[in-house]
Amino acid sequence: MDLGDVERLREELAAFVGEMFGSLSRTDQRRQGDCYARGLMVDGRRKSIVPMAERLPDGNAQALQQFVADSPWDHQQVLRRVAERMCAAIDPRVWVVDDTSFPKCGRASVGVARQYCGALGKRANCQVGVSVHAATDAMSCPLQWRLFLPEEWAQDPERRSRAGVPDDVGHVEKWRLALDAIDTLIGWGLVPPVIVADAGYGQIGEFRHELAARGLDFVVAVRGDEIAHTGDALPSTLAYSGLGPRPLPRYRDRARSLVEHAVAAGREAFVEVGWRQGSRGAMRSRFATTAVRPAGKAPRRLARAAAGDADIAWDGVLPVLTMLTEWPADAHAPTDHWLTNLPPDTPVAKLVRLAKMRWRVEHDYRELKHGLGLDHYEGRTWRGWHHHVTLVTAAHAFLTLHRTDPKALTPA
Repeated sequence: MDLGDVERLREELAAFVGEMFGSLSRTDQRRQGDCYARGLMVDGRRKSIVPMAERLPDGNAQALQQFVADSPWDHQQVLRRVAERMCAAIDPRVWVVDDTSFPKCGRASVGVARQYCGALGKRANCQVGVSVHAATDAMSCPLQWRLFLPEEWAQDPERRSRAGVPDDVGHVEKWRLALDAIDTLIGWGLVPPVIVADAGYGQIGEFRHELAARGLDFVVAVRGDEIAHTGDALPSTLAYSGLGPRPLPRYRDRARSLVEHAVAAGREAFVEVGWRQGSRGAMRSRFATTAVRPAGKAPRRLARAAAGDADIAWDGVLPVLTMLTEWPADAHAPTDHWLTNLPPDTPVAKLVRLAKMRWRVEHDYRELKHGLGLDHYEGRTWRGWHHHVTLVTAAHAFLTLHRTDPKALTPA
């Protein structure tokens, strides 16, 4: 949007900011929130504070810097209002869990480390933010953010102090950050729909276990090399010989990879399913479902712990999940796999739509970064990072609501 477009929306934006930032007690804070949001929406190569202030007639770089980096307003209270408003407006079919990277130079920016950077497709110096998004086929918006703090930061008091990292914040795995974000949303009274995630999260048995323990439905991607038993397989116990400890129940057949399970089902088990309209027409492929029991050390440990962590209390049975597999007609082997705890009679078409809805998070990241400067913040502190991503999220929510409002005028 150019400055004229944003100015024409100024009254509508002011009302939205007033609602979202109602938890801020001071009028000057709400005024700076409105100014910062407009700065994010106005076209410009950089969305850092000084360039944004220069583009706005009421822009004041010093005031904006103080508001974002130093002012002690609670970003979670703002995110709560955004989440409540957007979930009511979107009525999401899924919550998508994912993470995105912020390339950085130097060592001072909070959470920066040499790690895998999705934005660059390689290991590089960057920050990583974990997010949860509400999504349908047509709309989506981030609801929660967590900054990933690499292990090296947990052991460096000097860097933590300079970046203002709270004392109670340490290194936590990304999947645990995602669970914490989901728990926060639930604590606000929001009802989770189906949880969707890529293999970076879905591959982790503990993540799936914790979702199920919370009573949450999920459809998560996994790698094809994860091993499992067939859904109808059951463990057996060898007869006791009278010597030594009693035999424990075990699956006697070898656990096979998910790819092997899919191939064993045969191509004839796969049916063509369409899930949405893409830029080149209807998106379609071939899919099948299979009941499996994920195996390996982690699933066994989690199942045993659920039974009380006593071998005598555990019957050795691993939980059954449904595997959804994609095998395109022109592919020599299955290409993608998902695991879900939805009822086994859930139609394949529904599972496919839910699994494929994860693309919306890429749409969000593209808009948040390219349009609203999510990765343009030049501050280095914990507070500044969280304030910036919250303001970007609020601006994104406003634009999402505006363009889906049938009464809204589309800027030229």
